[in-house]
Amino acid sequence: MRIGNLLVACGMLLASAFAFGQQKPIVIKFSHVAAPEAPKGLAAERFKKLAEERTKGRVKVEVYHNSILYKDKEELEALQVGAVQMLAPAPGKFGPLGVKEFEVFDLPYLFDDVAEAQRVTQGPIGQQLLKKLDSRGITGLCFWDNGFRVITSNKPIRVPSDLKGQKIRIQSSKVTDAQMRAVGALPQVMAFGEVYQALQTGVVDGQENPVTHVVTQKFYEVQKYMTLTNHTYHSYVVIANKRFWDGLPDDIRKILVDVLKDTNAYYAKMAQQENDEAMATLKKIGKMDIRQPTPAEMLEWKKAFTKIHPDVQGRVGKDLVEAIYKETGFDPNRL
Repeated sequence: MRIGNLLVACGMLLASAFAFGQQKPIVIKFSHVAAPEAPKGLAAERFKKLAEERTKGRVKVEVYHNSILYKDKEELEALQVGAVQMLAPAPGKFGPLGVKEFEVFDLPYLFDDVAEAQRVTQGPIGQQLLKKLDSRGITGLCFWDNGFRVITSNKPIRVPSDLKGQKIRIQSSKVTDAQMRAVGALPQVMAFGEVYQALQTGVVDGQENPVTHVVTQKFYEVQKYMTLTNHTYHSYVVIANKRFWDGLPDDIRKILVDVLKDTNAYYAKMAQQENDEAMATLKKIGKMDIRQPTPAEMLEWKKAFTKIHPDVQGRVGKDLVEAIYKETGFDPNRL
């Protein structure tokens, strides 16, 4: 009798072990609009590698690059309904959801360098902003700091007045829209995946993005000039569907939080390197006239763009803007 009970017990243990071994992994669909070789694409693949290794296969990450699944305007809705589990959109994308505070990062010349920006994104201010996404069914996980935007066009852009009448593609952001209108440009909101064709066909005259995107999206094939204005800080917010994230087993969620910390450090180091390499690539290809503004011209850019700061404080929050000014030491009155 005892032997029979023992055999039954062993059989149950073996069945449980087999069932556990056959459990399907937790699938995370991570969708984004950039190229696989862009910093965001490389970071997403890094997250996939570390997540699958450290969970020993209990998590499977499917990375979808280049708007394969969803375009800019579609991806946040897809996340909210659970069609994908993770995204890394630009902060300005949260404005249409009613979380306008994220558009503060679109304020021109808010930061002098990436290190200064990271004091905000990786500090208490950044954490407070991420929490504001909870009410939209989104869990804000971290910021990926990418660098600064430059302007490309098919006509020389030396000073702000050269943008007058130019149709410039921008991300969906009321702050960026105001910035471009302040110098007479005609901002055009357009999905990232449609920009190349729009430049090629003349639907838009130019665009603004980090140098890495100029290379990975091959904008140099359809744009003649690039001006290194470095006018707006460019980052991404890594987010997850809140119901999915909260429903993860505690041990899995803890592992993924640690993976994100390591991926964040990897991104910070890699993004600058990728931007430097992209600049070297553009110079080697030799198709674009790359212009570095003189100190006098740069001052002109700063004065022209930063004059919108007071006008948009009501949209993103005066207290938030002043908190960032205090953190970075920025003073628009000094320009």
